[in-house]
Amino acid sequence: MRFTLSSSALNGRLSILSRVINSKNSLPILDCFLFEVYNQTLTITASDSENVMRTTIALDEQEGEGRFAVNNHTILDAVKELPEQPLTLDVDTNAFTIKVIYQNGIYNFTAQDANEYPTLQEMPEGATLLTLPSAMLSDCINRSLFATATEELRPVMNGIYFDLTADALAIVASDGHKLVRNRNYKIKSENPTSFILPKKPATLLKNTLVKDESDVVIRFDERNAEIKFGDNLLLCRLIEGRYPNYNSVIPQDNPNELTIDRKVLIGALRRVMPFASESSQLVRMHLEMGRMEISSEDIDFSTSAKEEIVCEYQGNKMDIGFKGPSLVEVLNNLQSEEVVLQLADPSRPCLIIPDDEPDNEDILMLIMPMLLND
Repeated sequence: MRFTLSSSALNGRLSILSRVINSKNSLPILDCFLFEVYNQTLTITASDSENVMRTTIALDEQEGEGRFAVNNHTILDAVKELPEQPLTLDVDTNAFTIKVIYQNGIYNFTAQDANEYPTLQEMPEGATLLTLPSAMLSDCINRSLFATATEELRPVMNGIYFDLTADALAIVASDGHKLVRNRNYKIKSENPTSFILPKKPATLLKNTLVKDESDVVIRFDERNAEIKFGDNLLLCRLIEGRYPNYNSVIPQDNPNELTIDRKVLIGALRRVMPFASESSQLVRMHLEMGRMEISSEDIDFSTSAKEEIVCEYQGNKMDIGFKGPSLVEVLNNLQSEEVVLQLADPSRPCLIIPDDEPDNEDILMLIMPMLLND
């Protein structure tokens, strides 16, 4: 079997698929990519047994057809340093040998038996179908991933929750201290359904999805999901369990409202954070009409910092504390120039909303305050 394709196309696809493969696998064959050559198309598969990703590349030339597996490090090392050029792979599936022929040289290495590679489990009939714009899904995952938890006791918190209702699709992530809720009112269903996407496939999508007008088609049941986008297919196991009622922790009555330039606030926080206590990382905000004072201190080392910012604030005078790095992380995952902080009192969650939201979307972030010792 012999086939020719672009070196940069092969390198690009292999780099994406390599993120699926674990450093240590239960089956040695899962250290490999599966190559399948049929009908002028190369299909490459990578798996860690729970997540399977597959991509297709059109071939320039093909003689013969077949399947083989190749160690991921070997083939990546062979192609990653090559400039754009035609690559010809000459494969003997009986002797398990591979020749990679390029403009000025040749690589020789061994293949593995493709029959040892686990077979792909197809989604059963009757799976729920959900179609999303690629750009919208990419933005929601980018905004949400940082807020997922790493808990052993509540594994449902370790993924991104997709909650499809008659009103909207909500894409939610929370670790108990911060929460992100993205709602899209164009996508809804009279038959409410939901699933929890684990962090690894969500990260794979974040790194692979193209921000364009194309569609992402998701088919899912109680245990598994199949996600098709472009020339790629991602199969993954879902997190089973009941996601907490995220709407119940979002306070509805927040009379105190602060509007501020997002980058100005991030800059001030970064300047005062180094002087906060290393253990608590507490940053204090004093709010009153027209101004905000941000301060931090570490009594043990006799350090402190204070900065004043002009802002729009309507509400009662208030002192409230936050974990500095968590607040910066929330602000960094928003895109708008200005943000609105909605507050009830210093003990209740703070809502952070972009001043400028996309059409038919509602983006909300929540962060729990820290108690101040006054």
